[in-house]
Amino acid sequence: MQFPLLSRSGLLKKLIAESSNEDGPSCVLQLHDVPGGATTFEDITSFCYGVKIEITSLNVVSLRCAAEYLQMTEEYGEGNLVSQTETFLNEIFSNWRDSIKALETCEEVQPFAEDLHIVSRCIDSLAMKACSDPNLFSWPVAARNCKQNQADNRALLNGISTDTRSSQSDGWQSSFTDKGHATIPSTSEADQRALLEEIVELIPNKRGVTSSKNLLRLLRTAMILSASPSCRENLERRVGAQLDQAELVDLLIPNMGYSMETLYDIDCIQRILDHFMSIYQPASVAASPCIIEQGALMAGADALTPMTMVANLLDGYLAEVASDTNMSLAKFQALAIAIPDYARPLDDGVYHAIDVYLKIHPWLTDSEREQLCRLMNCQKLSLEASTHAAQNERLPLRVIVQVLFFEQLRLRTSISGWFFVSDNLENGHQHSGNVLPNDDLCQRDTAEGNENLRERLLELEKECSSIRSELQKLTKTKKSWSILPKRFGFRKKSESSNSGDMKTPTSTTNGKPDHGNG
Repeated sequence: MQFPLLSRSGLLKKLIAESSNEDGPSCVLQLHDVPGGATTFEDITSFCYGVKIEITSLNVVSLRCAAEYLQMTEEYGEGNLVSQTETFLNEIFSNWRDSIKALETCEEVQPFAEDLHIVSRCIDSLAMKACSDPNLFSWPVAARNCKQNQADNRALLNGISTDTRSSQSDGWQSSFTDKGHATIPSTSEADQRALLEEIVELIPNKRGVTSSKNLLRLLRTAMILSASPSCRENLERRVGAQLDQAELVDLLIPNMGYSMETLYDIDCIQRILDHFMSIYQPASVAASPCIIEQGALMAGADALTPMTMVANLLDGYLAEVASDTNMSLAKFQALAIAIPDYARPLDDGVYHAIDVYLKIHPWLTDSEREQLCRLMNCQKLSLEASTHAAQNERLPLRVIVQVLFFEQLRLRTSISGWFFVSDNLENGHQHSGNVLPNDDLCQRDTAEGNENLRERLLELEKECSSIRSELQKLTKTKKSWSILPKRFGFRKKSESSNSGDMKTPTSTTNGKPDHGNG
């Protein structure tokens, strides 16, 4: 009769055969080199005698190495331990937690695990997960007790299911950045800092491999743990490379400096913007036209998609930080000009941020308010923003007049375009003699559009006249008149030969200043 242990192990069968020939009917075998020691050998003995044993991510490596050492292959029995442990290993490689636990246990049987390439396979599986979509893999967000862990990772051999239960789905990066969850319960702050720095070094440099949200969460954690400057600079550079994929809420990083000057870390966002601009800013940019029509404000936006997306993101960030009373004017201006003017099809976002800043900082001097308003281009305000700005008492008077001027000029340009199209249609009808059935309808639409534009122009001219009347009452001194820019032509005749203190670009027509008829 052959014992089950001998029938399933090629090594034991060979040793028993050799010992029987040399020592007679009885022999003693000493197996001091079995991987995993006595505990693992006891599990193997139970397996050979048909007892159901539990296999987990904590003992599968030692069982696999011991099975290889004892030569428990399919040659010595179908469904032997080598094939069963190998199958279970392949299953746990699909789970982050189990892969890491298996990798940790490789240290106990390191020579055997390296010979069987278990260590490299664990590392490769983790690396593949890091380079893939994080939503495809799971990681526990809360620590569980030992019984629950055993239930989640349990597998019974000899005909019992060997599948591993997946834990609650969550991205792997979130496990390191959600500090409210006890993913690493017993590590010191220094150990957590070292672990975070290692993780950052392992993240591939390829754009988009890790989302901007997770990179920013790692950056926030690095600040909390006081990680090395090189680690934080590495994360800032990665975020800057894909800043167009970020969301506003993720940019609101609390200020953790000793001064606590501002609520949010403005300097960090400034550095991230600098990294972005170093990658995406073109070598040369064409100058914008002097007068921008309403319909042409969005032109060219498709060619600047990343830059435009970041400009919109920055405008939202400016509006958020503008509500901080400790936000200095210099830092606000530096942030606003980090993205060039051509990246913004509309300046409505900048105007909104300026309006919030003026509301929260009412103590600004007239000079500072003028300086702040230079951040926006009045030519690039939409009709809604222009209407709001014209009635905004927080804006300097010069800016209000400038907004009205450009709105009036834009309407005149639009009316000229309508007349040009109307004249071309009439000339075409006279030369062709073929009138289409819907020509009358087109002419009526054109006439109605012209009439609406004329009405809007008259309204603006009335507003300008009203402002002139108010200015004549309020600006009786020479100093008061100096706030009006030269470009609008609202100067006294006695001052026509003198230039104003503020230098602003002048709209010209055929080389001469165009003061309008309003």
